Amino acid sequence: MTTLGWVDYAVMLLYFAFVLGIGAAVRRYVHTSEDFFLSGRAIPAWVTGLAFVSANLGAQEVIGMGASGAKYGIATSHFYWVGAIPAMVFIGLFMMPFYYGSRARSVPEYLKLRFDEKTRALNAVSFAIMTVFSSGISLYAMGKLLNLLLGWSFDLSILVAAGVVLAYIFLGGLTSAIYNEVLQFFLIVLGFAPLVFLGLRAVGGWSGLVARLADHATANGFAPGAYTRSWAFMGHASSNPVGVEWFGLVMGLGFVLSFGYWCTDFLVVQRAMAANSMTAARRTPLIAAFPKMLFPFLVILPGMLALVVSPTSGVRDPAPTSYSTFTTSTTSPTSPTSGASAPGIVPPKLDPRTGAPLRDAAGRVVLDYDLATPMLLLHFFPAGLLGLGLTALLASFMSGMAGNVTAFNTVWTYDLYQSYVRPGAPDAHYLAMGRFATLAGVAISIAAAYVAASFNNIMDFLQLVFAFVNAPLFATFALGMFWKRTTGHAAFTGLVAGTLAAAVHHGLSLPAGAAVGVKGGYLGVVTTFPSELAQTFWTAIVAWTTCFVVTILVSLVTRPRAPEELRGLVYGLTPQPVDTAVAWFQRPVTLAVVVLAVTVILNAVFF
Repeated sequence: MTTLGWVDYAVMLLYFAFVLGIGAAVRRYVHTSEDFFLSGRAIPAWVTGLAFVSANLGAQEVIGMGASGAKYGIATSHFYWVGAIPAMVFIGLFMMPFYYGSRARSVPEYLKLRFDEKTRALNAVSFAIMTVFSSGISLYAMGKLLNLLLGWSFDLSILVAAGVVLAYIFLGGLTSAIYNEVLQFFLIVLGFAPLVFLGLRAVGGWSGLVARLADHATANGFAPGAYTRSWAFMGHASSNPVGVEWFGLVMGLGFVLSFGYWCTDFLVVQRAMAANSMTAARRTPLIAAFPKMLFPFLVILPGMLALVVSPTSGVRDPAPTSYSTFTTSTTSPTSPTSGASAPGIVPPKLDPRTGAPLRDAAGRVVLDYDLATPMLLLHFFPAGLLGLGLTALLASFMSGMAGNVTAFNTVWTYDLYQSYVRPGAPDAHYLAMGRFATLAGVAISIAAAYVAASFNNIMDFLQLVFAFVNAPLFATFALGMFWKRTTGHAAFTGLVAGTLAAAVHHGLSLPAGAAVGVKGGYLGVVTTFPSELAQTFWTAIVAWTTCFVVTILVSLVTRPRAPEELRGLVYGLTPQPVDTAVAWFQRPVTLAVVVLAVTVILNAVFF
């Protein structure tokens, strides 16, 4: 446990005061359900752009990407430069005109307009479940963090953290969440930039980090550059720590999971739908793409540094219980007793019954990768700066959880409650239901937090949830928006088939070293993947392909809607937006070209 100084608590309390103050100030402007759920569609593009990226920058992003950095190295950058930027460009240029132009209040409502009621209901239910699970992941991460840093019990930690989010969402709805997300964006940058600087200085800069990770890679049976080059070792699944070959990466992450999340997930789409014009809505994900490209240097590098930084290099004395088992946990897959040359500060995952380090099926100690970034923060930050770093982590948690809660209360109120429970009620009734749904969503998230505790990398768990929900949904959207022949019966059947296919594939496969259960194999172990991510990528591919094929086949034998009913909903039947009202450098197409060019350069530099 770390003892915080008064200045650390002062920084945290000041932040909480600002957060709750924003919620209280915004409350006076919330008069209708549209104000509460969609900010009255009055937010400028730069604000929605920062909120767009910050809503995704939750605890599962900051802590989860740090965990993946420690577990997989620089290849984690694929979640950004392959698994985010292309999809963010695509939604800005091609999909926002349908979302914003249709005046749909949510993604499920767009599905109703394009297809039918049953497709909307299926997506609304699955999305509501996914959001509370994702929110629970954020809650679990923050509860674990407060337990580590402050010594609070896990139960008390998640209750306190959930209460803060509940307060400001309950008061100000989406507007409160968006403006707090902008504040949280800057806090995260200010809190993590010094951490990366201190860590790199301790290991001798980037070249020193490369050298130390080379030793770690060879000790684990990989080539020296496996942890510091993103593409060079993707030729075969056994050649890289991610355990996936380039096709599985590009198709599973870069296409299915990426487009499935960024183009269909209401959590992020909701921020763009709150923009004050069509052009602002299209620019929202493109503005967000610029900081998104640079976030690997803030959130992935801390995990990589924690894996190899010397325990004696920080401002605090190393805790023997945190580091003593590291040499047995960074061993070669073929030699569980051989040690690694890098000491590192990533602690082992402990058995809650015995307190001893957990071991996988191969006898290797299981590292608690989720603690990589928090341990680095404790290691380098002195009083005052530690308060800022802790506040940055709190901010990341709150932005991620708040994003999920605001998406949940909107979908529940508009797409489920108003549609099937109480249609035709006064608007004030739906506003009250939105606040009640906020309370219920936070309560369910608390329960979901305990499920997340079974994974040693919360990002792996989150991607698995996306494989079940978002992967088949993207196939439905791709066909629905770009093929007018797609029918409602086909969309519904394809979604069900895709989700079932994901369950079957997951149930017949298992990551190496994992036990049968929540990580797969519950239908029998037919195939084994080198890592959880590899299994998830292929689960997503199976889900998307199944949904895509089934939707086409059923569409061909069912009656399509008349073209005039699809105007504004399908590409080719909808006039393309014209952006002549803004300067050329502010137009979506110009921003998209710049974003893609910089992304290509980053991939080349770290190839």
